[in-house]
Amino acid sequence: LMLSKMAATSAGRVLSLCRQFQKGFCISSRIQPSVLAFSKPPLYVLRPNSCWLTGGPSLVQQCRALHLSPCRRGLEEFFDNPENWGEPTVKSGAPWTAKQLRTKSSEDLHKLWYVLLKEKNMLQTVEQEAKRQRVQMPSPERLKKVERSMKRLDTVLKEREDALRLLQTGQEHARPGAWRKDVFGRTFWYRFKEWAIPWYMNRRYTRKRFYTPPFVNRFIRLRIEKSLRAKNRKKRLDLEKEKKLNETFPHLSAKM
Repeated sequence: LMLSKMAATSAGRVLSLCRQFQKGFCISSRIQPSVLAFSKPPLYVLRPNSCWLTGGPSLVQQCRALHLSPCRRGLEEFFDNPENWGEPTVKSGAPWTAKQLRTKSSEDLHKLWYVLLKEKNMLQTVEQEAKRQRVQMPSPERLKKVERSMKRLDTVLKEREDALRLLQTGQEHARPGAWRKDVFGRTFWYRFKEWAIPWYMNRRYTRKRFYTPPFVNRFIRLRIEKSLRAKNRKKRLDLEKEKKLNETFPHLSAKM
């Protein structure tokens, strides 16, 4: 009896599935080809004297008559203007000062950063090409001006971030810390960290020594004396090198 009941239920399910498939095939066969033709998406045509697209109403509402996106260029932006090719000097303006950059908004500074970055990439390409051809780069001071402007722009942005942080949290640095000394007498900025246990239970933290023994003071003086001697030696060598160059090329020193 149980087997007969299971066979009857399975047969009923198969019949119901066959009826559903038959209904679906009947509906698909009743669709006319004219309806299918209208179901195709409409073609959009661009008028010669207008930038609006003709088509569905939703697309017309989404389109804009004016587009301000710049034209896309290729690798030619890595090279200087063709008018400046072969010229010994190229006219350039003064670098951006910090006073001028402070008057700009953050959005303008963001745009100016990428403009300077593109100019820097172009000038580095010109410099590399001049090295390859073993000729002098035209107006090499342009690269220094761009780098100086980018450095000042970065300084202005850091000033704004510090001012905003001081206003919100009262902290001078992005990550709080303190000036400390190691066992060799060197001063460094120690950035605080979050620990899951107190500091007196943390063996890793207690192994650090933030003090200088008294017998190290003599070596601190010797290290400072060594660094000062190295600076003076480097300065003296630069002066001697400049003197030799002036003796070898007197006509260049007269122009300088």
